[in-house]
Amino acid sequence: MGLREPPCRRGAYGGRRSVSRRAGFAAYLVVTAAYWAFMLTDGALRMLVLLHFHTLGFSPVQLAYLFVLYEIAGVVTNLCAGWLAARFGLTRTLYAGLELQIIALLALAQLDPSWSVAGSVIFVMCVQGLSGVAKDLAKMSSKSAVKLLAPSKDGALFKWVAVLTGSKNAVKGLGFLLGAALLAVLGFKGAVFVMASVLTVILALVMLRMPDGLPKGMKGVKFSAVFSKNVDVNWLSLARVFLFAARDVWFVVGIPIYFYSVWSDGTEAGNKAAFFMIGSFMALWVISYGVVQGFAPKLLSKLPVQSASGLAASLAILPLALALLVWFEASGLTLLVVLGLFLFGALFALNSALHSYLILRFTTAERVTLDVGFYYMANAAGRLIGTVLSGVSYQLGGLTLCLFVAGFMLAISALVARRLPVVDLS
Repeated sequence: MGLREPPCRRGAYGGRRSVSRRAGFAAYLVVTAAYWAFMLTDGALRMLVLLHFHTLGFSPVQLAYLFVLYEIAGVVTNLCAGWLAARFGLTRTLYAGLELQIIALLALAQLDPSWSVAGSVIFVMCVQGLSGVAKDLAKMSSKSAVKLLAPSKDGALFKWVAVLTGSKNAVKGLGFLLGAALLAVLGFKGAVFVMASVLTVILALVMLRMPDGLPKGMKGVKFSAVFSKNVDVNWLSLARVFLFAARDVWFVVGIPIYFYSVWSDGTEAGNKAAFFMIGSFMALWVISYGVVQGFAPKLLSKLPVQSASGLAASLAILPLALALLVWFEASGLTLLVVLGLFLFGALFALNSALHSYLILRFTTAERVTLDVGFYYMANAAGRLIGTVLSGVSYQLGGLTLCLFVAGFMLAISALVARRLPVVDLS
């Protein structure tokens, strides 16, 4: 992945920008580091909330409610984030994402155990909503920066976006483990305060070290510009909705609660052991998923199926097979589920990495923040659908129904993706 001196090119918001090789790569590294720090706390926070409130007796549907506003905020934020970056610049939206996450963590520490269940749910939903805004500001800023900073030859765009996305997910996986560990060792409030403190230090370092190289924004960008007229962007975004709904329908509520029922014996020591085991599984799953994403350009080049439609269709078979194993209570079921979900993660990573490349391939430098924001709005909509269905499906039919719904969602994603052109991945 050789670096070259890119020519003077048009910025994402109009006007001409000259980004030197050194400044461009330095900006890429700082943006990546900021994104890593954010996703570490994001993963930890999700695990903290899920496990803490499950031990308080919340039902699967109530647990899903805790994350609903987080995903709704993602839909709204991504719709606006592209315009905000075009108007105020990518560095400002990146900083805003980190700042809002710190505020959300400090607010969550104010949760009072004496509050009613309804009051606790509403409060945590609102805080999670703020965290959702923070996450998608940071994500849109980071992904858009890759389009502007990556060299334009030798498949560099696919490699750079794969490294950013893959490493981000590996770090988020560590966050799941960190969240479970902090909950067991420090308790809920102690864990939240530690994460807020660390993220504050990271934000200060990023603001001090951020080099020039990212666009500063431009006045006069109309909000209506967020809606893409590119049919490829629109079809890809719709396929993304169902792809991520298929993951989150078992990932958000279904599998953590299923494993808790298998691994916890109901004692305090048993609960803590289950926390570590669930956190370890979620961490290793997301880390391995991120590693596969990082190597996606090489792996996809060796597969007979390279289209978004073909990959989604291939993936759909796996959750349906796992659902049948759970339904018939196959011998060694827990091990089969663990292995099957790791295989799902590897195939899903290739699907997701290809999508992340295609959105940057289909968009232009002039519209990158707008199209990326629209695309991640669709991503958040898929997570929202998957989150709600995760709680409902698990409550109605356990993990079996969660997996059946996942297979159905992937089949729809494959059908939608058939409208996309097959592009050269080199």
